[in-house]
This record gives sequence, structure tokens and C-alpha cells, in this order.
Amino acid sequence: MTAWTAHVTVATVVEKDGKFLFVEEHTEGVTHTVFNQPAGHVEAGETIIEAAIRETMEETGHQVEISHLLGIYTYTPPMFPDRTYFRFCFLAKSLAHDPTAELDSDIIGAVWMTADELIESARARSPLVIRAVQDAQSGQKYPLSLIYEHQNSPLISNLDA
Repeated sequence: MTAWTAHVTVATVVEKDGKFLFVEEHTEGVTHTVFNQPAGHVEAGETIIEAAIRETMEETGHQVEISHLLGIYTYTPPMFPDRTYFRFCFLAKSLAHDPTAELDSDIIGAVWMTADELIESARARSPLVIRAVQDAQSGQKYPLSLIYEHQNSPLISNLDA
């Protein structure tokens, strides 16, 4: 029996002039390329907001400012029933773009598409990609103050002792 694994991930929804920023990428278990929001795993020592900013830069070359929490989504892929992804999805605005940025190795490139173009492509990486765009279009958003991320510091660590 395979052990169940939880994956903490982030994703960023960036909208400009009615189009959304996506990455075209190769992904495990799929033979064709797919479209996803800039997204990835949270690394040790970083907050989920820091992870979202980092992943967006690494996958698209866009420096972003996170404005709101869009939602928290979960997904267990049918081909990997031993994995569940917990996805913190954010709304962001692109502040700058570096077209010469070296993108992650599994990324083909960044593209701007409408929600309809994404759906028509039938290549969304998961149902969460479409759902996040639909939630953004509906105006769903939550303040970042909803998130509390405890940071260890000498003062706080002493209080916990």
C-alpha cells in the first residue's frame, strides 16, 4: 500500500485586459503539454505568499504583487490517488516582465489567454485551473489578512518554551 502524501502548493491568477497569464508546461503522467497558472510547491522556510511570487517569476518572468487570496482548493488526481494537493491561489498584478528570464525546465513558455480560450484548448492541467479563473471572473477575493503564517523569532521562540 502506498502512503498518502499531502502537497502544499501555490498558484497565481494574473489578469490583464481580459486575458489571464498561464504557463504551458510538461507534467508528470500526461503525454501532451498543459496550461496552468504559474504554480508550484512551497519550499522550506518561505511563506505561501513568498512562494507564489517566486513561482510566478520562475515560470513566467513576471514580477508580481499579490493583492488577495482567491481561494484554497484541494485536488487528488485520478492517476495519483495517493496524492492530494492543497492549493493556495492568489490574485496578483504584474509589476514588470523580464522577457530574458530563464524559466523552469518543464515550462515551454508563458501565454496570455481568455478563459474561453483555456476551456477550448481542453489542456487545463487540472479542474482547479479553470475553477480559479471562473472564481476570479466572478469577483471572488479575500483579504490577505485572512492568512496567518507564524514566523519563528527568538522572542516568540522564548515565549513558546
